[in-house]
Amino acid sequence: MYTVTSKDGTKIAYDKAGQGPALILVGGAFSYRKFPGLVKLASLLSERFTVYNYDRRGRGDSGDKQPYAIEREIEDLQALIDEAGGSAYVWGISSGAVLALQAAAWGANIAKLALHEPPFIVDVADRQPPKDFIRQVTELITDNRRAEAIQYFMTKGMGAPSFVVGIMRLMPGVWSNLMAVAHTIPYDAALLEGYTTGKPLPADTWNTVQMPTLVLEGTESPVSMRRATQALAEVLPRSQLKSKKGLGHTKKLDAKIISSELATFFMGK
Repeated sequence: MYTVTSKDGTKIAYDKAGQGPALILVGGAFSYRKFPGLVKLASLLSERFTVYNYDRRGRGDSGDKQPYAIEREIEDLQALIDEAGGSAYVWGISSGAVLALQAAAWGANIAKLALHEPPFIVDVADRQPPKDFIRQVTELITDNRRAEAIQYFMTKGMGAPSFVVGIMRLMPGVWSNLMAVAHTIPYDAALLEGYTTGKPLPADTWNTVQMPTLVLEGTESPVSMRRATQALAEVLPRSQLKSKKGLGHTKKLDAKIISSELATFFMGK
């Protein structure tokens, strides 16, 4: 394990493996650097890249200086980019894709960007989280009702059936890991604020994202998620959309397929 110090003094923990161009992995909600899918993906990518797999703020071995702000998470990612030599490839998944996108728009020195199924809602006909979603999850965490917060986030935010949460409760290793990072749920909710209301993505929001960008989606993913990825690819200045079976992330990461697509994109001219 290594650490880097973010702008506000927070220690950010990361693992580093491989040789080649720097590639930073940004996990989504409930994810952390020892998440099995991320560990496998990092291992496969380390054959061609120097892979930085890190704990986002508040997770694993990273610090969690308060108050939280999206800008602090962007600074965390920038600190890793600086540690990697001042420029890096970046892949983000789900809310981690939103964080990577926000960092790119902010001006982080990202050479190429891969955005994997950011959970936007861009069609009014699609299921949307409650309007007070951020307030509700924040209150649950503030009251230390972590289990309720997890269930609320998964069912009302991610649209998972209630029985899925019930099954997870019976899986000690899985449930304990979810409980350990539950306090970061409001962070992911904040990243998605304004982008889950069923409105089209603003055409000019990410005009500053000028690096080559790959938007990934699984053909097996929910229709609402595929609408979002396709809409994002349309508004980004230098993007390409990759649709392929095995790229969906709502059930299980297929690290081999993802690593192959990332290697092709990042190493391509």
